[in-house]
Amino acid sequence: MTETIKKGASLLGAAALAVPLGGCISLAAPEKPIEINLNVKIEQEVVVRLQRDVENIINQNPQDFPQTKKPGGQP
Repeated sequence: MTETIKKGASLLGAAALAVPLGGCISLAAPEKPIEINLNVKIEQEVVVRLQRDVENIINQNPQDFPQTKKPGGQP
């Protein structure tokens, strides 16, 4: 029985402390919509895909894309 009284007293105490905070807590929708910007990830994926596609095209058609020699004798 004493445990029930202790639990009830704890619950009553918590409720008594929460009542003054009731006026401080409010829920309202923000005035501006929440914006999540994911452009960086999408941009990187597009660049990588385009780079791979270009490399494949160059490798499949080497006659259309002649390699220029860099100074020092390396192509």
